Amino acid sequence: QVQLVESGGGLVQAGGSLRLSCAASGGTFSSYVMGWFRQAPGKEREFVASISWSGGSTYYGDSVKGRFTISRDNAKNTVYLQMNSLKPEDTAVYYCGTGRRYQVGVTSSPGIEYWGQGTQVTVSS
Repeated sequence: QVQLVESGGGLVQAGGSLRLSCAASGGTFSSYVMGWFRQAPGKEREFVASISWSGGSTYYGDSVKGRFTISRDNAKNTVYLQMNSLKPEDTAVYYCGTGRRYQVGVTSSPGIEYWGQGTQVTVSS
């Protein structure tokens, strides 16, 4: 059983930056593909970014390409999401999740095996 805890959310003005963290425990973190998803009120959960188990491959949703960067530190069992040039439409609860072991990427919710509890990101205009 893998446990995931997100942190780093908050309120920021448009154009600002935030860095989310997701700390993992209870599994072999370095073997899992990791993903970030988000869900705004009244909307479905949306893919944001994923990173392969080795960190060598990354994927991004179209709405965040060029603004967000996913990274991981396997020594710290942590995955990060650096969010720059934030827009009001980025407002959502952000969730991290683990995909299956030794995958290159995970871009849809059915591919996630374990979810964190989420962290709120609010971008004011």
